[in-house]
Amino acid sequence: MESQLLLEQLQERTEAVLQKAVSEWQMLSPEQLSHQPAPGAWSAAQCLEHLNIYGRYYLPEIEKAIRLGKMNEQEPEKFFRSGWLGAYFTRLMQPQRDGSLKSKMKAPKNAVPAAQPDGRAMLAEFIDQQETMLRLLDEASEVNLNTLRVPTSLSPWIKLKLGDTFGFVVAHIERHVLQAERTMELEVRSER
Repeated sequence: MESQLLLEQLQERTEAVLQKAVSEWQMLSPEQLSHQPAPGAWSAAQCLEHLNIYGRYYLPEIEKAIRLGKMNEQEPEKFFRSGWLGAYFTRLMQPQRDGSLKSKMKAPKNAVPAAQPDGRAMLAEFIDQQETMLRLLDEASEVNLNTLRVPTSLSPWIKLKLGDTFGFVVAHIERHVLQAERTMELEVRSER
């Protein structure tokens, strides 16, 4: 895939999530954000906290990789070729076209949200992180998405290409945004 086209698609998907958070979710009450649809099921605030935990790790790592690429004056390549592991992780996270998920997953212990996170604070941080992601996607057009590597949150020894890292993180965000939306829809229905 053309590197610039990949970045543009990821920017569009990130912008759609950001617009939803700003125009819809900011209008919700703290109770709606904190509503758990069933015992043990995550609230929208918990979904956001989970995403923020990942953002706190990946955004600085992505920024570091981009800074390194600029410092080493790496020229961007016209085409991005996904690595097998990066493609696998992205497919694993990516929601289906109909919004369903291929498989349920258990969050790693270090990414499990608190029982009652502050929904407003989680939403504000999430919006900030999406704005940072848009900036990084823009800056990434100046570097090589194939050669720069980002360590995964699983292990510093497992590294993905920068392009794959962007794809995985955006797919992970979309996955949990759908989960949060379903939770909020259930809350609205229960209020009727």
